[in-house]
Amino acid sequence: MFAGRVGRPHGLDGSFHVVAADAELLRGRATIFISGSARAIVRRAGTEDNPIFRLEGSSSREDAEALRGAELSVPMSDVELEEDEYWAADLAGCAVVDGDTAIGFVRRMSALPSCEVLEVDRPDGSELLVPMVRDAIRSIDVAARRIDVDMEFLEG
Repeated sequence: MFAGRVGRPHGLDGSFHVVAADAELLRGRATIFISGSARAIVRRAGTEDNPIFRLEGSSSREDAEALRGAELSVPMSDVELEEDEYWAADLAGCAVVDGDTAIGFVRRMSALPSCEVLEVDRPDGSELLVPMVRDAIRSIDVAARRIDVDMEFLEG
């Protein structure tokens, strides 16, 4: 899961700024994946929103510059979801129903300024946006690949 990207070097010891940092994913972490391999975080500085890291094996400004632009990630298995939280990838492809009535299939989940929405492809070729709110969604069963929505609320 994307946790940030290596930015410009900071100082001469191999440290770098983390850009687009996900503070929650990076908080308290001792290792991070970069280019598919795990590396220990040996130095932390900056703030949670604008961290500065130095990774094991990086000891010069040139080492940090060579990493610039690389994606920092954490395994999805390391992240615990709260109740009623879902991975967007787990919802893609789920059948959307209103009780026993088929509505369509989730193409993807997108973030809007006010909330996240499910983009649902309908059999007639139209699209339905379903906000991820309790009034719109009765239940989500990821194992059964089924999302029950309230069309009366959505059309009202």
